[in-house]
Amino acid sequence: MTRAASGNTDRSPLFWLAAPYVFVLLWSGGYAFAKMGLAHVEPMSMLALRYALAVLVLIPVALLHRPRWPAGLRHWAVVAVTGFLIQCVYFGLAYLAMKRGMNAGTAAIIMALQPALVAVLGPLAGGRRGGRFLWLGLLLGFAGVVLAVGADGSLGPSPRGAALLALGALAGMTTATLFEKWHGMKTDPIAGGIIQYVVGLAVLLPVAATTESLTIDWQPELVIALAYLVLANSLVSIGLYIALIQRGDATRISSLMYLVPPLAMVLAWVLLGEPLSLVSLAGLALAAVGVYIVTRQTG
Repeated sequence: MTRAASGNTDRSPLFWLAAPYVFVLLWSGGYAFAKMGLAHVEPMSMLALRYALAVLVLIPVALLHRPRWPAGLRHWAVVAVTGFLIQCVYFGLAYLAMKRGMNAGTAAIIMALQPALVAVLGPLAGGRRGGRFLWLGLLLGFAGVVLAVGADGSLGPSPRGAALLALGALAGMTTATLFEKWHGMKTDPIAGGIIQYVVGLAVLLPVAATTESLTIDWQPELVIALAYLVLANSLVSIGLYIALIQRGDATRISSLMYLVPPLAMVLAWVLLGEPLSLVSLAGLALAAVGVYIVTRQTG
């Protein structure tokens, strides 16, 4: 969702230096705030509401700034596919996993494998091949995740279902990242955001209407969660993430992604009272080592 090449050069070097850190910080909070909101609304209903609010925020911005819309059917299609993979597959399955009881911190640990998977599968999307320790790093990362999710109660009352949903979400985000790297087309963040959230709303609103009650318990926690998810996650974080990938900073983002789980776990502890068990922390450390090795092998 980044502006065409000329748009990237309009930003100062300081902006691009700070952008990955801002992304990681805001992205980390999304897990805890999502689970906070899910206590008051069903997952597909929450996502449909989130996307509708995001579109409402972006439309006045688009009228004011007049973004450059995709040129041609193929460009529209790739933006829509990315939107489906991130907004429907990634967020949809991750929210379902947390609604089934998975801890927000545990979900973050599983998703932290995404940069390692991107590094391993990168050659399929035209990226460079990694070094000889690449698979060792990936193995350590997976071992760390297995150890972390094995902590008592971290997967909730339906551990197998929650784990499968989280792995599906991981696959969705990984595929979206590889797809963005493969097609290499630049998209204005405002135009791309509107397209992606319209796609998410068009897919998930019928799903919510047919599988959920559409009941919303309007409590202050839900309002706070939606405000964070719409502004910090849907608008700023996703825009920065796609922009940095299309700018060629995927490796740099990957090297910082292992900071997401500890930040997410601390925020989940503060906001939700989720325990910080020694087993989870040990798994997190092992996963971080694995992801670090992978990113070093592909940097």
